[in-house]
Amino acid sequence: MANRAGHRRFGNIRKLPSGRYQARYPGPDGKMRTAPSTFATKGDADRYLTLVEAQILNGEWTDPDRAKVKLGDYAAKWIEQRPGLRPRTVELYERLLRRHIAPYLGGVALGKLSTPVIREWRMTLLSEGVSASVTAKAYRLLRAVLTTATEDDRIIPRNPCRIRGAGDEKPDERPVLTVPQVFELADRIGRRPVGNVRKLPSGAYRLRYQLPDGSTMRAFPTTFTSKAAAEQMLSELADKGEANVRRDDRFRALVLLATFASLRWGEAVALQRQDIDLAARTVTVRRQYLEMDSGDLVLGPTKSRAGARTVVFPAGIVPAIRDHLDRYTADDPAALVFTGANGGVLRRGNFRRASRWGEAVAALGVPGLHFHDLRHTGNTIAARSGASLRDLMRRMGHDSVRAALIYQHATSEADKAIAASLDAQIEAAAVADGDGDGDEDGAAGVLAPVG
Repeated sequence: MANRAGHRRFGNIRKLPSGRYQARYPGPDGKMRTAPSTFATKGDADRYLTLVEAQILNGEWTDPDRAKVKLGDYAAKWIEQRPGLRPRTVELYERLLRRHIAPYLGGVALGKLSTPVIREWRMTLLSEGVSASVTAKAYRLLRAVLTTATEDDRIIPRNPCRIRGAGDEKPDERPVLTVPQVFELADRIGRRPVGNVRKLPSGAYRLRYQLPDGSTMRAFPTTFTSKAAAEQMLSELADKGEANVRRDDRFRALVLLATFASLRWGEAVALQRQDIDLAARTVTVRRQYLEMDSGDLVLGPTKSRAGARTVVFPAGIVPAIRDHLDRYTADDPAALVFTGANGGVLRRGNFRRASRWGEAVAALGVPGLHFHDLRHTGNTIAARSGASLRDLMRRMGHDSVRAALIYQHATSEADKAIAASLDAQIEAAAVADGDGDGDEDGAAGVLAPVG
């Protein structure tokens, strides 16, 4: 704005040899800055300086020099300087930045980012086959980084991540097992039919299997066109009792407890003997193991404050847990309940191989089942008890600040009611199973009366 003598009180304007006008102004730090472009008329330059002056007075001005910082550098420092991020979260953010953000936008200055640029980046990811879920995660990370650049560091005036719904995820429906299926899976885990498959010079596959007497090997009368077909027949022979089966049941209790106590994998493998009270039928979740992409195992607190909890489990799985503790868990109160073959922390990959998870869930008829689906199954079964949403969230260790405030005053009586309802469902499944021709694999034999 000009004073009475015609001189500006803020900034200055000079005419260039080209005939255009250049505007300069002092920033809040006193440093003189030049407008990013020249103006056709002095009036245009004057209006620009008036706008900049208003932005400074209103605290809305952003430093154009800082806006030249590249997104890749800023985002990397943003991740590095975020307080309280969990190791797995840091790993996820670094992976998203490295794979899906930096290769496309890493060299772009913050001030050059716009909503059309962000929209094109997002569509590029999707067109190149990046899943909708991963794309949404990358978008949310980028939006969070640019929110800091906008609101905290005031590098850019507005967050360009303004695409409605771009950060939303629509997870696929996950399978839910029935109570009988849970027990069938627990019995199939670690079940290994005894036999072998050999490829013949003709290209066909020959199956030999051990009879139930444990000594005699027999060749199947016909050959198979694939190894998978021969292995499927071996599994079917074992199911019919015509082939011998070796069992490694050290993971049986893991399946049952993870399901009926709604445990996450990291919570289950971090359990210690002292965390299980058979008399009270409770399991106390205090910590969890995180398995990093590097292969490192990190022992830390639960996923959230709500994740630290004590859960009552149904009486129907007490015999299986007691048997496991007696056979596979050391007497030391701090001994891990579920371990690998050498007594160390149980890793996902080792569990899948040792338990023959893929074969077990395929035989169950749910080939895409993940271990985390056991927790989902337990939550679904527990919900049938009619318990309130708050009590269910408490049992699950749901990560919600509002819910956590309520959970602080919750009693264990509601959780006992949920466990009792689970018992009723287990007992009903056992009765239904007993009405058939009998249980050859012992699934019903572990069921105890409710009490």
